[in-house]
Amino acid sequence: MILTVTLNTALDITYRVRSLRPHTSHRVSEVTERPGGKGVNVARVLAALGHEVTVTGFAGGGTGEALRSMLAEVPGGPADALVAVSGASRRTVAVVDELTGDTTQLNEPGPQITPAEWAGFLRRYQELLPDASAVALCGSLPPGVPVGAYAGLVRAARSAGVPVLLDTSGEPLRRGVAARPDVIKPNAEELAELTGSHEPLRATQDARRRGAHAVVASLGAEGLLAVTPEGHWRAAPPARVPGNPTGAGDSAVAGLLSGLAERLPWPDRLIRATALSAATVRAPAAGEFDRAVYAELLGRVRVTGAAGAA
Repeated sequence: MILTVTLNTALDITYRVRSLRPHTSHRVSEVTERPGGKGVNVARVLAALGHEVTVTGFAGGGTGEALRSMLAEVPGGPADALVAVSGASRRTVAVVDELTGDTTQLNEPGPQITPAEWAGFLRRYQELLPDASAVALCGSLPPGVPVGAYAGLVRAARSAGVPVLLDTSGEPLRRGVAARPDVIKPNAEELAELTGSHEPLRATQDARRRGAHAVVASLGAEGLLAVTPEGHWRAAPPARVPGNPTGAGDSAVAGLLSGLAERLPWPDRLIRATALSAATVRAPAAGEFDRAVYAELLGRVRVTGAAGAA
């Protein structure tokens, strides 16, 4: 079982408008709602790939109830091990401009988590770890959760002998890296914030020196850059894929985790992660991917680099 942790789950709402213009009213041509938060998106993609997945984290209020209800309706979807809280889970709103293809994202902060609720989650996490083959720690922290939360969760996974991937940003990422996760998956902006360098290879190598066993950086349309103990590689789709990029990074995490669970070599993990990420751009919402695009790209993703060169 692969375990994904989403401390700040969300109800993801996507609006599509003909053209997004400031200071005007818009008619929405299409609305989609999905259970979300980074780790939930990762879990849905993993389940679609045929992996057994469990989701944990927090869910509360009417938003949390709707999220859990939708999650239960996903055919063959992830198991629900979310911890109930008194506050309402957040909503995220993505507005897709159909004319340009650009997406504007609005993210609420999430519910206030009490010390008792945090202690309840830690008990649930410890109960789930013995059955996990890998753990993904994903997304932002809701108010009330200690800023060093991910560092503690990384250490708990490592103590249990479970490989752990960390995908967050800011101070939670800085502290989490020091706990020595097996993989981190920042985007270019998060990587620069962590290291102070805007040169991807240099920044990725610096992130490894700070404690990460392996670093896989998302570089947008340019694909992925991986620096690992086994070598370093770049993986890129054959061409820019137009569409909604929301959730593309989460699908890359799912590809990396599935490759880890199947013990694939790093180049094959990166091919899968890159193809899934690009196929998600063509899907209507985060946590989904276009299967035809994915199948096509698996044979067309370019991987360059070398083993033993990290």
